[in-house]
Amino acid sequence: MSLTKDRIREVIFEADTPAGKAFDVWLIVLILLSVVAVMADSVAWVHERFGTYLYISEWVFTSLFTIEYVLRLWCIQNTWLYARSFYGIIDVICIVPTYLSLWIVDAQYLLITRIIRVLRIFRVLRMVRYVGEAELITQALVASRRKITVFVCSVLALTVIFGSLMYLIEGGQNTKFASIPHGIYWAVTTMTTVGYGDISPSTSAGRALATVIMIMGYGIIAVPTGIVTLELNEASRRRANTRTCPVCSAEGHLQEATFCYRCGEHLYRQTEAQGKTEA
Repeated sequence: MSLTKDRIREVIFEADTPAGKAFDVWLIVLILLSVVAVMADSVAWVHERFGTYLYISEWVFTSLFTIEYVLRLWCIQNTWLYARSFYGIIDVICIVPTYLSLWIVDAQYLLITRIIRVLRIFRVLRMVRYVGEAELITQALVASRRKITVFVCSVLALTVIFGSLMYLIEGGQNTKFASIPHGIYWAVTTMTTVGYGDISPSTSAGRALATVIMIMGYGIIAVPTGIVTLELNEASRRRANTRTCPVCSAEGHLQEATFCYRCGEHLYRQTEAQGKTEA
C-alpha cells in the first residue's frame, strides 16, 4: 500500500488522529444536514417553496458521499470485504436512491420514487461508526444475544400461556376475547405495560389474572436491561481501541491487540513502515 493510500485510509477510517477526527466531525455534519433535508422535503409547503434548492442540495450530498465511498473502497486492501460489510451496505443504500430517481421519472412511478428517496434517511445509521461508545454497545449486544434470545423465547411462551388462559376465562362472556390470538395480543400489550385499552377483561377472574401479568411486566422489562448492563461493564473493562485494520477495515480490537481478530493482519505495520520512511 502506497503512502498516499495509507494516509487517506488513516484519515477516513481512523479516529485517533487530528485529521481523522476532523473528517469524522465534518461527515457527521453532512449526514445530519442531508437527513434534515430529506425530512424537510416531505413537508408539502417546504417542498413547494424550496423544492429546487433541496433537490440541488441532495445531489451535492450524494456526490460527496459517493466520493467518500469510492475512497473507502480504494484505500482499503480487501475491497470486497468492506463492500459487503454492514457499513458498506449502508453506504450504498444512502447513495443509490438518488441515482435511481434519474430513471424512475414517469408519473405513475412518482409514489415509488418518493418511497425510494425516503431510504436516504438510512444515512443516520452511518453515524454509528463515528460515535466512540457505539462499539461498546455493539459488543455488549453481541455478547448478550444468546441470553436475550432465551429471554424473548420465554416471554413469548408466557404470552401464549396467559393469552390462552384469558381466552378460557373471558372467551364465553367477553366478545373481545373471541380467540386465543386475541388473548395473546392482549397479553403482549399488558405484559409490556403498553396497555392500549382496546381489549380488557370484564370478569373477576380475568382481572385477577391481568393484575398478575401487570406486576410481572415490570419485572420482565428489567431483565434485558440487566443483561445488557452486565455486558456493557464487561466491554468497558476490555475497552476496544480505535485502530482499524488496514486490510479488512475491522474495528473493535482489544486495547492490547497487535493483530486483527478477523484477518490476522498486523495493525501497526503500516504506521511503523511510514515512520521508518520519514526517518
